[in-house]
Formats: sequence, structure tokens, C-alpha cells
Amino acid sequence: MGRRFLPLERLRRKSLSLWGKVAILLAIFIACPAMIYLQLRDADAEKNALILQSVQNQGRLISMNLAPLLLSSGTAGAPEIQKELQRLPTGPIRVKVLFRRADDARSDSYLYIASLPPSPGAYLTLEYKEIIRRRILDRLGDTCAGYNALAIHFINPAGETELLSSMTPVHTNAGCWVILTSYPPEGFSGVPLGQPYWKRTEVQIAAAIYVAMAVLTFFLFMSIWRSLQRFGTLARKIQANPGKAGSFREQNRVPELDDVAQEFDLMVGSLSKSEAALQEAAEENAHAFKTPIAVIAQSVEPLKRSVGSDDTAANRAIELIERSVQRLDTLVGAARRMDHTLASLVHPPRERIDLSHLLNRMLEAYGETASMQKIRLSLDIASDCYVRAGEDLLETVFENILDNALDHSPPGSVITTTLRKVGTIAEVTITDQGGGVDSRNLNRIFDRYFSDRPHRDADNDVSHYGIGLWIARRNIEAVGGNISASNAPQQGLAVKVRLPLDR
Repeated sequence: MGRRFLPLERLRRKSLSLWGKVAILLAIFIACPAMIYLQLRDADAEKNALILQSVQNQGRLISMNLAPLLLSSGTAGAPEIQKELQRLPTGPIRVKVLFRRADDARSDSYLYIASLPPSPGAYLTLEYKEIIRRRILDRLGDTCAGYNALAIHFINPAGETELLSSMTPVHTNAGCWVILTSYPPEGFSGVPLGQPYWKRTEVQIAAAIYVAMAVLTFFLFMSIWRSLQRFGTLARKIQANPGKAGSFREQNRVPELDDVAQEFDLMVGSLSKSEAALQEAAEENAHAFKTPIAVIAQSVEPLKRSVGSDDTAANRAIELIERSVQRLDTLVGAARRMDHTLASLVHPPRERIDLSHLLNRMLEAYGETASMQKIRLSLDIASDCYVRAGEDLLETVFENILDNALDHSPPGSVITTTLRKVGTIAEVTITDQGGGVDSRNLNRIFDRYFSDRPHRDADNDVSHYGIGLWIARRNIEAVGGNISASNAPQQGLAVKVRLPLDR
């Protein structure tokens, strides 16, 4: 039975995996800069608000200095206004003075009177069109009253961004004067007022460095992951072709894994030696036991001839000896078979096997045996089901299951074999109509030497001693599958084998 993980255990395992660490790192890479950015953006917004207020106040002071001159001047005072502007300590602040006659209240009837820095007429005309298009002067209406603190970005004719910071009207009998102050966002202590924080050059440089660092980190993780994948592929290749695929040390291309590769080579060598030792021990033990068994069996024959037919006790003793020797010989064969099974699972084969073809061929071979026992075989085999295993290994599995089903099926019954594709799994179910198994023992029937169901008297049948299904389970689990049993709805036992499909 496969190990089951509780939700917390599964979550812990995922967090310890390489991809779990990548997910945690990704969350950190997103959360940390987001929090820092929001904090810095809020601080920058507060600083910009204070600077903007200072700039607006400075524009208002400039307007207050110009107001007395404008109240005493008409349009003919333009040179004096220009001279006054040049005397004012405006710094980076840009000032435009506009005038509209008292008899013309239209917002597009203003004229440029002075500007600082001085600008050509064509430049001022284009700038005026942009101001009119943005409907900035509409705020004054007909009354020409009220101070307006502004924070409006617009593109001047030179293609530069300016921030319009204040608009101060001065009402006279002659008309309406307007003092506009603006400055380039980068012109006040290098602080880009009104510009989104993410557009700041230093923020973009920091973001570029951070992204480069994140990409480099994830590239490093991907390199580790690809190296591990490559190492895993190499391990599967060596497992599938032991002795032919070379060694880990020879085929490893990751210098950091050289020591690991060397240890794996030592482990593979030890396993190969263990496999050979198990095979050799199985043969030697079987030979060592069978020789005295054969001697005992031969020695009984003279005893049988020398004992008269009227000596009931002696004949009964000889019969018990013969049956025990026969049973012992069968047990030795069973032990040899188990040892070979254990040895073969050290390096289980991983070939591409057409499971559909294998089952059809095996069931066809079992047809005559089933017919002799008056048992019918029913097949429902899906086509093109391929798995990674060994043909001999799978044949042993299904032989044991089918033999077990035939042993416990009454004459006239049906043994049904189905093969289906269930997602990424090939599922084989073999169902008989025998006596079934006590529900308390369903999981135990795959244990070694355990047998629960009624069976026929077959002392020479190895499966009679409860190792057939044990061998089936060991073989299936060795190639990444699983096997289970359940009582059929009507009667009998259903044995289900699941193997990963090879796409």
C-alpha cells in the first residue's frame, strides 16, 4: 500500500521541494519591493506636496511684487513690466504676464505682455494655444478675480514638460491682468514634481537592478533544477540498462555532482554484487537442500518393499515421510523462487511493453487450461496501452493472479479480465467467481505465506503456500505500480493492478 500524506504533511513536503522554495522566493521578491516601493512613494508624495506648496507660494510672492506695477500700467507699460520681471529673483520659476481688455471677456482674447525668460513671439503663440486648449484661463471667467494654486502639467513648444503652479489675476479699469508661474519638474532642486514615482530615474534604475538580480537568482535555481533533472535522467538510464549505460561518474556533466556520482556508482556496484550473491545463494541453497531430499526419497523405496502390506503403522509412517518429502521439495522450490524474485528486483527492467498485446497473448494461452476446467475467460482489453517494465516480470505477475483465479473458480464460472486507461494509469482488473476473501484479510493476501481462501489440494503448486500474490505485489511495486484486491459485488475476488502509462 502506498504511503498516504495528510494535508499538512503534503504541504510541508512541497515547501521543502525545489519548486516550493522557488515559490517562496518569488513571493519574497514580489512582496518586499512592493512594500518598500509603497513606503517610498508615500514619503515622496508628502515631500512633493511640501515642495509644490513652496513653489506655489513663491509664485504668489512674484505676483504680489508685480501687482502694484500692473495696477498702475496699461498695455503700453510692457517694457517696464519686462524689466521688473528680470529684476525679480525668480530662480527656475518661469513667469508669463497676459492682458485682456475690459470690453472683451472672452477667455481666448488674452495677449502676452511679458515673459521670463524672454521668448520669441512664435513660441509664445504656440504656448498660448496649448493654454487655451487646456481651458486654463476659463477659470477666471468674467470677474477676473481669485488666486488659483495649480498643479497642471503641459508640454511647451520646445517639447519640455512644465508644471503650471499658480495663476494670479489682477483686475484694473483697463482690463484683466494674469500672472502665470510655472517651472520644469526637474528645475526645483532636481525634484520632478507631479511626476509618477515609478517614472523617477533612480527608481527605474533600482528596479532594473532588482529585476536583473531576480532573473539571475531564478536562472540559478533553474540551472540547479536542470542539473538535477539531467542527473535523474542519467540515473533512470543506468537503471534501465545496468552495465551498458556506463557509470554516473563517466556521464555526469555537473562538476558539483562528481562526489555524488561517485557514491552512486559505489551504491550501484554494491547492489549489483548483492543481486549476483542472492542469485548464487538461491541456487546453492536449493541444490544443498534438494540433494538430501532426493536421497531421502530414494531411501524410502526399499523400505516400502520390505514392509509388508499388513503392517499398517509402518505403511502409514512411510506415507507420511513421502508426503513430507514432497512438501519439503515444494517449499525448497518456493524459497528458490522467492530468492530469485528478490534478486531480480534489485535492477527491475524498464522496457517499453505493449501491455495490451501481452495480456491478449497470455489469456489466449490460458484458454485451453480454463476450458479443461470448464471455466470461461471473458476479455475487455483496451488497445495501445504501453508501460515501462519487463515482459518476464509482468508475465510472472499475471500468471500468479490468473493461476490463483483458476484455482478458486468453480466449474461453469467466468473469469473476467479488463484493461482500461484511467488518466495516466493502465488499470488491469482480473475478477473470478470463487468464494472471495474475508474482508478483514483483503490486505493480508499479498503477504508472504498467507492464504485465506479455500483451495484445491495441490501440494506441488507453489502458490498454494501463499507466495504467488506476494511475488505479484513485489514485482508491480518495483516498477512504480500498485496492486489491490476487493470482493466482487456478486461473488468472487477482483484483483486490480495499476501501472503508469508510458506516453
